[in-house]
Amino acid sequence: MKRKWLAVISVCSFLLGAGGTYAGVEWVLPKWQEKEIDHAQVGDTHELNSSSGLGKVAQAYELIQKSYVKKVDDNQLIQGAIQGMIGTLQDPYSVYMDAATAERFNDSMDSSFDGIGAQIAIDEGKLIIISPIKNSPAEKAGLKAKDQIIKIDGKGVEGLDLYEASMKIRGEKGTVVKLDIVRSGLAKPISIAITRDEVPVLTVFSELKKSSDKNVGYIEITSFAEGTSRDFAMELRNLEEQNIAGLIIDVRGNPGGRLSSVEAILQQLVTSKKPYVQIEERNGKKIEYSSELKEKKPYPITVLIDEGSASASEILAAALKEVEGYSLVGDKTFGKGTVQQPIPLDDGSNIKLTMFKWLTPDGTWIHGKGIEPTINVKQPSFFKAHSLKIEETLVPDMNNENITIAQEMLLGLGYGPGRTDGYFDEQTERAVRAFQAIEKIPVTGKIDPKTATKLEEAIIKAIQDEKNDLQLQVALKTFNK
Repeated sequence: MKRKWLAVISVCSFLLGAGGTYAGVEWVLPKWQEKEIDHAQVGDTHELNSSSGLGKVAQAYELIQKSYVKKVDDNQLIQGAIQGMIGTLQDPYSVYMDAATAERFNDSMDSSFDGIGAQIAIDEGKLIIISPIKNSPAEKAGLKAKDQIIKIDGKGVEGLDLYEASMKIRGEKGTVVKLDIVRSGLAKPISIAITRDEVPVLTVFSELKKSSDKNVGYIEITSFAEGTSRDFAMELRNLEEQNIAGLIIDVRGNPGGRLSSVEAILQQLVTSKKPYVQIEERNGKKIEYSSELKEKKPYPITVLIDEGSASASEILAAALKEVEGYSLVGDKTFGKGTVQQPIPLDDGSNIKLTMFKWLTPDGTWIHGKGIEPTINVKQPSFFKAHSLKIEETLVPDMNNENITIAQEMLLGLGYGPGRTDGYFDEQTERAVRAFQAIEKIPVTGKIDPKTATKLEEAIIKAIQDEKNDLQLQVALKTFNK
């Protein structure tokens, strides 16, 4: 038994010393950038057992195996030990995944997968949404960046690691998961039921837009997956053939992805006068990565960002701003300035560990701070309208949070409720009646489930109307100078 356990300890110490992680979207350094694993550092099993403190772990293992009241599976103990060690790091982006989870995670990077389509992390002990994926069930259900999940299907998330939380949220297409959410601006948690569906990983969308009489290329990147840089290059060529006077790159709500992918895109867009990113190692050594491009594009570039733009999106935004002086339009970004490197283990499981910081071209670490836009533009308030959860019909003289949400929706749609403090007064009733008349539903002046559904549908339609996207409209105007 001891010999078997010592072999396990040796393997675990080797793997932990070489692993890396990123929660939600995988950042992968190109193979030639990966850290070389020094087998000499592992040492023999006797030395590990006696001098590194791992002997105590071996003693605990044997004690449990021999004396615990129930028989315990070897793998359960080993995985628990690994998860425990990673948990003590208190790093939301470091995680261990078993073989099945690692396989599903890798699939979600480069194909389609069943789930809700949201990137999550554990930050200061809180389970948070980094960003929902575009057009995913999570986005359609109303999840937003920085929402805190406090319950999954009615059960608290206290004590869950990222792996356990992910397994509870993901599931087969057609099944429903209910998340209880704490959201900034709401006094009470809200419950959101999300029907799991197939989430396609299509990461690049392009369109030709007009600004005055000029052709402007628009490319949206929803995440940085395996084929993103290839698709970006193809879409950019198609736009350039149409004689564009400028390019908008939209990374709003983009939670990040593969480092190699954003590098390949930046090598197409920025020149060699500055590094597009700096990687800082544990010992403080900084490694600069630069493009070989000598001439920048013959047209200006503007980047759209918001609080859901994280990690690789921030690398792209910072490089375009600091190397070439391009404009960033929108809101301050999420603020993730670390790099994770994944190491697959022999049994198919995976350890991903934060191994580096990344710095902007000018040497700034944006972790926890985010990147400020050069042109700060807030979207209309109804873009952040919360979902209406009607448990009882809302009527005049009531005062609650749902009425506040409905009033904000009515205001955004131009119906003039008169106030947004949650008190259902006569002016709010008139606004409700006007909305009901326009939508051709019974005009009662009360907000029943049907009226609430129509309000939410109208808000979604308004958000999808490009004319209401103030950030995009300002970005288009940057090319009219």
